[in-house]
Amino acid sequence: MTAHEIDFRIYGEEMQYVEIELDPQEGVIAEAGSFMMMDDGIKMETIFGDGSQKDSGFFGKILGAGKRILTGESLFMTAFYNDLVGKRNVSFASPYPGKIIPIDLTEFGGKFICQKDAFLCAAKGVSVGIEFSKKLGRGLFGGEGFIMQKLEGDGMAFVHAGGTMARKELLAGESLRVDTGCIVGFDQTVDYDIEFVGGIKNTVFGGEGLFFAKLQGPGTVYVQSLPFSRLAGRVLASAPRGGGKDKGEGSILGGLGDLLDGDNRF
Repeated sequence: MTAHEIDFRIYGEEMQYVEIELDPQEGVIAEAGSFMMMDDGIKMETIFGDGSQKDSGFFGKILGAGKRILTGESLFMTAFYNDLVGKRNVSFASPYPGKIIPIDLTEFGGKFICQKDAFLCAAKGVSVGIEFSKKLGRGLFGGEGFIMQKLEGDGMAFVHAGGTMARKELLAGESLRVDTGCIVGFDQTVDYDIEFVGGIKNTVFGGEGLFFAKLQGPGTVYVQSLPFSRLAGRVLASAPRGGGKDKGEGSILGGLGDLLDGDNRF
């Protein structure tokens, strides 16, 4: 194996975290901000790109970092190494309610394609790159699903799905239509394209967007019920505007109800 062989355990239900067990000299890479806790003796190092063999050399590291800019991620990733004798643990947390999905890249032919903000962490040696769309429709209308990340190698990787996760096994020629933001990731054998919803009423009054993703098998597809953009949009829509207070959670008393129930914010 070119990637480090790591053991892991996932804890929790709605707000999960993954605990990774590192043998001496083993390492794991993670997105900035996903770290939760680690045992004494683990060394933390900030690196350009993903630190894989594909990014070896100065220009390789610059190219790897540049790819991450295109996906909206930080230039840097964080690597954690066990420098002592004996096993040590390091844990990484979900960014918002959902499920952590372990991906054994050897079961996916060495490559898995995922939404650009789904990646959480992976064994050292796994390459985290970008999957450019080769189809005009995806490029123009793909929205959140336009630029996908690709995880390559022979180690373990972990991605996050918001809300409830659904795993679909598509047969050859079988297709699934999904909201572009609800895609978590899929097998490299799955064909991915964008389709117009169609119909005047659907287009004008549907409220679901003009396009959806069409995923055609064979292969495995992971779908999430609550993409972060949808969660953030609903929170923003419910936030008080113009410095005013909220709407009182539907209470007929409104602001007076806040005084009575102890919500005395000013």
